[in-house]
Amino acid sequence: MPKNTILRKKVNRPNIIYIYADDMGYGELGCYGQQKIRTPNLDKMAAEGIRFTQHYTGTPVCAPARCMLMTGKHSGHSYIRGNYELGGFEDWNEGGQMPLPEGTFTIAKMMKQAGYATGVIGKWGLGMNDNTGDPNKQGFDYFYGYYCQKQAHNFYPTHLWENGKWDTLQNKPFMVHRAIPANSPDSAFDNFKGNDYSITKMAEKTLAFIKKNQNRPFFLYLPYTGPHVSLQAPFEAVKEYIGQFDEKPYFGERGYAPNKYPLSTYAAMITYMDKQVGRIVALLKELKLDKNTIIMFSSDNGATFRTGGVEPGFFNLTAGLRGYKQDLYEGGIRIPLIAKWAGKIKAGQVSDLISVQYDLMATLADLTHTETPATDGISFLPTLLSHKNQQKKRDYLYFEFPEKGGQVAIRMGDWKGVKSNMKKDRNAPWEIYHLKNDVAEKNDVAAQHPNLAVKFEEIMKKEHMRTHLKEWEFIDKRFADKN
Repeated sequence: MPKNTILRKKVNRPNIIYIYADDMGYGELGCYGQQKIRTPNLDKMAAEGIRFTQHYTGTPVCAPARCMLMTGKHSGHSYIRGNYELGGFEDWNEGGQMPLPEGTFTIAKMMKQAGYATGVIGKWGLGMNDNTGDPNKQGFDYFYGYYCQKQAHNFYPTHLWENGKWDTLQNKPFMVHRAIPANSPDSAFDNFKGNDYSITKMAEKTLAFIKKNQNRPFFLYLPYTGPHVSLQAPFEAVKEYIGQFDEKPYFGERGYAPNKYPLSTYAAMITYMDKQVGRIVALLKELKLDKNTIIMFSSDNGATFRTGGVEPGFFNLTAGLRGYKQDLYEGGIRIPLIAKWAGKIKAGQVSDLISVQYDLMATLADLTHTETPATDGISFLPTLLSHKNQQKKRDYLYFEFPEKGGQVAIRMGDWKGVKSNMKKDRNAPWEIYHLKNDVAEKNDVAAQHPNLAVKFEEIMKKEHMRTHLKEWEFIDKRFADKN
């Protein structure tokens, strides 16, 4: 029987749900030390499963992180390495980002080979329905949500998309990036609200997908858009926090939508998303799918910097790590990973395995006994199933990022090397940190370890493959100075 015709009645393979938050830093969940924002469902999921403390995204911004997750490639090999925008914020100018090319091997295509129904609900960011990046052309049977991450800046959009068709929502059109005068009346903030909240719509479609596919194995990728700004949430959710923080209105002076209660709204966005996770878990239990479903939760990159009314320091969103989104310091790339699988993943585990999101393809291939082309990932399934003696470990993790001046980072055991501002100076010196003793990357010890700088330079030359886009080439000296 061909692989793509195998159903659960033939082979007992687990359902897989991978939830992917947007701009959620390492310290934003209670189980990772958050003190001010309530996340009971995800905290329970961690208590009933495994929590990783040294898990990384492939890169510190949205679109390339999603590409690396979907293709199993690190940032020196990935086709998409930065946020490359092809349109604007207006409905008529919706263009999405650089699309995945035709013929890309994705996790979704792999899972279809294994006989799974495949769905993606949330923010795609890897192309539109009218080009090669269409998720329905990249292995997903079903898509609902935002194609374009610029559209996703608004949680009350005029529309979302369902398998290439415009789904009209009961929201009036408005420009989400529009400041209002200081001390504006409450009615001015109401102009940035609507009736249909996108996360609610996504959650409804998620539950419907699970019900529809309950009798066959499914792979469901859920790149929900919280807590990425704009600061927008249903008032009932915001009301749970109003009065708990000393906050002042945000009038849009740093971009994104103005908000009367910015601190309360940021917290509410996370708690509201946590409630949707609770709904998913409850439905799995109701349908008696909970013991045959593995659920994972992670984030595309570290916490956002001070923009759009977000105050990262107030909530300690990075748990003391250095840097934010767009940085290759730990605060920009170390992110949460939680996994639960009743009866298979032992409860209450905490793992310090050094792992990365482009390991997911290798892990799911291992889980489903599916072949893949060569990837940069290593399966962490042995760690999930407590077979630590079988867990393969890598020599190093490699990161490169063409934005914010051009950056490279390498983690090798407890050592970390970082290069910055390489577009101005390709030979910029390596900063070197010993993460076991200095996880906050405060003490650069490069002067004491010149041999490590030599090793990091060798790794960079080995792992970097020249990109197809000149704006992203800042390492190869033959082309880096021609941008």
